[in-house]
Amino acid sequence: MMVTSWLEESGPRLSFASDAGRMNKCGFHIDGFGRESKNPSKSFRRVIDSDSNCIGIDRKLAITSTTVRTLIDAFYLIRMALQFRTAYIAPSSRVFGRGELVIDPSQIAQRLEESSPRLSFASDAGRMNKCGFHIDGFGRESKNPSKSFSRGMMRGSEGLKSLGRSLRIGVSKAVFQEDLKVQEKKIFDPQDKFLLRMNRLFVISCILAVSVDPLFFYLPVIDSDSNCIGIDRKLAITSTTVRTLIDAFYLIRMALQFRTAYIAPSSRVFGRGELVIDPSQIAQRYLTRYFIIDFLAVLPLPQAVIWGFLHRSAGSDVLATKNALLFIVFVQYFPRFFRILPLTSELKRTAGVFAETAWAGAAYYLLWYMLASHIVGAFWYLLSVERVDDCWHFACKTSDVCDQDYLYCGNQFLQGYDRWSNVSSEIIQKQCTVDGEHPPFNFGIYQNALVSGVVASKKFISKLCYCLWWGLQNLSTLGQGLQTSTFPGEVIFSIALAILGLILFALLIGNMQTYLQSLTLRLEEMRVKRRDSEQWMHHRLLPQELRERVRRYDQYKWLETRGVDEESLVQSLPNDLRRDIKRHLCLGLVRRVPLFANMDERLLDAICERLKPSLCTENTYIVREGDPVDEMVFIIRGRLESVTTDGGRSGFFNRGLLKEGDFCGEELLTWALDPKAGSNLPSSTRTVKALTEVEAFALRADELKFVASQFRRLHSRQVQHTFRFYSQQWRTWAACFIQAAWRRYSKRKLAELRRREEMAAGLDDDRDDDADQFGNGSSSLGATIYASRFAANALRGVHRTRSNSVKGLVALQKPPEPDFAADDAD
Repeated sequence: MMVTSWLEESGPRLSFASDAGRMNKCGFHIDGFGRESKNPSKSFRRVIDSDSNCIGIDRKLAITSTTVRTLIDAFYLIRMALQFRTAYIAPSSRVFGRGELVIDPSQIAQRLEESSPRLSFASDAGRMNKCGFHIDGFGRESKNPSKSFSRGMMRGSEGLKSLGRSLRIGVSKAVFQEDLKVQEKKIFDPQDKFLLRMNRLFVISCILAVSVDPLFFYLPVIDSDSNCIGIDRKLAITSTTVRTLIDAFYLIRMALQFRTAYIAPSSRVFGRGELVIDPSQIAQRYLTRYFIIDFLAVLPLPQAVIWGFLHRSAGSDVLATKNALLFIVFVQYFPRFFRILPLTSELKRTAGVFAETAWAGAAYYLLWYMLASHIVGAFWYLLSVERVDDCWHFACKTSDVCDQDYLYCGNQFLQGYDRWSNVSSEIIQKQCTVDGEHPPFNFGIYQNALVSGVVASKKFISKLCYCLWWGLQNLSTLGQGLQTSTFPGEVIFSIALAILGLILFALLIGNMQTYLQSLTLRLEEMRVKRRDSEQWMHHRLLPQELRERVRRYDQYKWLETRGVDEESLVQSLPNDLRRDIKRHLCLGLVRRVPLFANMDERLLDAICERLKPSLCTENTYIVREGDPVDEMVFIIRGRLESVTTDGGRSGFFNRGLLKEGDFCGEELLTWALDPKAGSNLPSSTRTVKALTEVEAFALRADELKFVASQFRRLHSRQVQHTFRFYSQQWRTWAACFIQAAWRRYSKRKLAELRRREEMAAGLDDDRDDDADQFGNGSSSLGATIYASRFAANALRGVHRTRSNSVKGLVALQKPPEPDFAADDAD
């Protein structure tokens, strides 16, 4: 009972019949059971009980499928929960490195809410749809009409403003000004953004145009009740109206062609070339090139044929209309297809690429393949009606009461039609039936159209979908499943279908592979690079520790750049553009470094232009003590450890931590500021090691020479104080200097205290000597004085020896002073 109740809620509704007359043999009936099901698992649950001749539910399969689906959905709930605890990279921090992670749970949840469609369950039963919920913003009604209206007005006004700006732009400033001043009419630059947007719309309109034309092939329809061929009037009105609107929109393209400048062929020897903006020359060029094609493409010939038929009542016009449509649409297809070529080539020449994204390019070629299937299916439908017409003509010749005009709808008022209507069903069914293994008339590949009833159906959607599927299936299989007759037209159509399918399928696979491979091109390059790296490390027998460091660096480099060589990309740009990009990427980060915080804009631009990004993984040594310093590193993110032993001296060790805003390699700055320094780089006094992943900027020695020379234009005292405060070398020396001063102060205090104690002890001895001089002899007084002086001198010597040893331990050489105020001429 639990399974039954659950099935009542989730699957097709089951209800046990209370009335014996309504109950079938299985004891229940299925509400809403049909041929289609949205869930395949529910379709498999329905089984036919051949013993009881009823349709039932496979309970075991129902329990199994629902259990498996519940487990899979429950596992996916973990994914949904993790999304609320997964940080994301802030878009504003992607200017350098990997970026900063947003770890605020409220911001993460807000981002998920904004990126997914908002679902809200309806509280009002009258407003609730069948699924019990509605999607905000989906449909014609909005939750807040005033906000939706204001938002639409704002978007519309922005669109009109952009259109107005485009219309005001006209020819770009690259055109000679003396030619523009004499022009009274507006001439557009072929690379104008307005024309670029319009050309994209024109391409879409051309695709819609060639997809609407096959609808005329669906106009002939067979009336199985009257045994005649007629025209679907509703579809005729719809197709002609849609085609007229699309062609009217394309007239704008033809008008713009008379006002679009072009580049003179003789001026293409260098640069972009000169624009020809003379309206007469532009018109002459268009009239001699593509005007004839555009004019033939927009001629309303099918509309004229259809409207002529609709305004005449003679039924014999069905045959003429059908033949005229087949000829006109087929002939007009050539100019309507050919006009897309200059449009796409112009888009590629102006924008560089037709589709900006890989998915858009793949979808574009898939759309053309589906369009070809649509055309083939519509043509197959029309040829099916033609074969039925041929069969009826053959059957008509075998009867004395038949006239060929009787085979077309609307001729029921002709003389002798009543006699034909009495025997038409028998004659046609006898000669043109498709029943049996060997029918009297071989319809070949068109037999499916008669068996399925497509040619006799006026349901356009069903007819379109079936013919589209037939065309797609046979284009994909190259017509391998077609069983043709000996009719020459049918064989030629099958041959053309196979060749067209082979060409289109090859083009589809090739272009989609090209576009989709571009999505994973960088990933494939990284995979090949990693494979080569692994093979090299295995060949060189590197230890596991070094291999892990190499893998970690490659992984971090991929996360930071996504396989894009940013340095070569920026270097290929002009100097001014490269400087602006460097300023945008680095200026905010450079200002974090206190040494550069108070510099003027010109010096900051020079620094940003020469900075190189540097990435260091965990446990990587930036520089070791004693090694030459070839760059100065400014830390942006991460933590480093700075250690010195003062040249390996016994008993000396100093350790410091570097964080965001600090720098290392300051020995190089002192060397760069010294005009008498040689070419030998200074040695590092510290060992710097990355404790975490570090993102930094580096200034090479030669670049630092230029930057250091610019420091002299600043207030030397301010830069000197900043340098001393953030320099680890100066911090260590200052700490040692303070320690030595404190110890000297402590020694003086201790010496003063001892001196006072000695003086106090001497006075006590003198008093004791005066008191005892009457009891003791004068000889003992001198011995006592000499003994006390000897002890005091010995104690003073011991303290002096200890202080000298301590002074030797704390002595540290003062770092060289950077000469910020030195003159360049020195």
